[in-house]
Amino acid sequence: MEDRNAAWRTELRNSIKPKERTAIERIPMNELDPDYRRRSREEVNQGLTEEQAVKEASRCLDCGKPMCTVGCPVSIDIPGFIKNIERGEFLEAAKILKKTSALPAVCGRVCPQEKQCESQCIHLKMGGKAVAIGNLERFAADYERNSGKASLPECQPSNGIKVGIIGSGPSGLSCAGDLIKLGYDVTVFEALHEIGGVLKYGIPEFRLPNKVVDVEIDSLRKMGVKFVADCIVGKTISVEDLQKEGFKCLFVGSGAGLPRFMNIPGENYINVLSSNEYLTRVNLMDASNPETDTPVYKGKNVVVVGGGNTAMDSVRTALRLGAETATIVYRRSEQEMPARLEEVHHAKAEGVRFLTLHNPIEYLADEKGRVKQVRLQKMELGEPDESGRRKPVEIPGAIETLDADLVIVAIGVSPNPIVPSSIKGLNVTSKGTIVVNDNMQSDTIPTIFAGGDIVRGGATVILARGDGRKAAAAIHEYLSK
Repeated sequence: MEDRNAAWRTELRNSIKPKERTAIERIPMNELDPDYRRRSREEVNQGLTEEQAVKEASRCLDCGKPMCTVGCPVSIDIPGFIKNIERGEFLEAAKILKKTSALPAVCGRVCPQEKQCESQCIHLKMGGKAVAIGNLERFAADYERNSGKASLPECQPSNGIKVGIIGSGPSGLSCAGDLIKLGYDVTVFEALHEIGGVLKYGIPEFRLPNKVVDVEIDSLRKMGVKFVADCIVGKTISVEDLQKEGFKCLFVGSGAGLPRFMNIPGENYINVLSSNEYLTRVNLMDASNPETDTPVYKGKNVVVVGGGNTAMDSVRTALRLGAETATIVYRRSEQEMPARLEEVHHAKAEGVRFLTLHNPIEYLADEKGRVKQVRLQKMELGEPDESGRRKPVEIPGAIETLDADLVIVAIGVSPNPIVPSSIKGLNVTSKGTIVVNDNMQSDTIPTIFAGGDIVRGGATVILARGDGRKAAAAIHEYLSK
């Protein structure tokens, strides 16, 4: 950790006693009113004011062994940036963040801090609430962006060695950011027409505005990262072609764009669709804008199947498109939901109905083949499954029927098969994920590295970013031999 013994940190520690710091209540995030935001695409969380940020930062005890940093997949110097916020050095706080994070404004918004860095906060062991690390990260990044004084991380002189990144999602962008700082000639190849991957097509603007993502990407451009859109590696261009063009290593971060369905009767009816398709139409292709040509069905009675963040994004999007009723159907209890607590809280405040311990078994349609109802099997929780969560068990004969003119299935995704299937000799699991070692390196092709959903099958933004950083370090070590 830098400046652990700096005079200003000693002064901060002495300015407020530890007991006084622990007595300060956690500052809640400022939010738009639920009645207003449920019909608005504006960002729900409004950020902290300068005064609030300084007060929240003063709760940090600047532990001698900061476990919050250990809990961060990208190893941000958390006490370092927070203590700079406390002393009013907001730009310095942002500079510290950008040493290890290519996307601080993004991760401050969408990463599950409550399960990672904040879960390690010593305040929890003392019976209090964790320091709002994520909210402070967002504050520092937003302050820098709005100040007009944004700085770029230091980059080593170019070494002329070309490295290709396949996919511009969080793992790819993170890997690109670390490699460009090490002096490599980095090019990112994106299949879609906009750079950002899942950050653009999968996360709604009311949670992560596109302008925030664009600024982070623009910073990478200014550092020297090149971007090529509308390029499907494995179709538009092959890995062999890239190797012939001089790319010494490739990082595969092509994500998990293949939606899963339940294989129950009626899934092929009109207006039963995956969350991938629904969110891509709305987020990336601007289907909610009457000025665009992208069609999307705006249901009145919308049912979303699933309990993760994607399900919350889908059901809250449906409200903003005019749904009269929006219902989450989830086969386990609310306690087992993988979605962030904040997302569940926001959904409830906006009027989303939660129908837990229910599982769809059939979709019914009208005479035109359009879905009109969902048949639901009521469930109860049995013994824990492989993941440790209690397994849902059917209650015999307990069937309900729910009206629905739009069903969005958000039960997970599978890895995009195009890139792995196009690389001869690449070791891939039965689930389509790329097999890598601890350094994110293919066990059969040493010049291929991979991370994020294409390796994990499904990952949070911060875990994908951690994979990208680890891969960048491993690529540097491999190419330095």
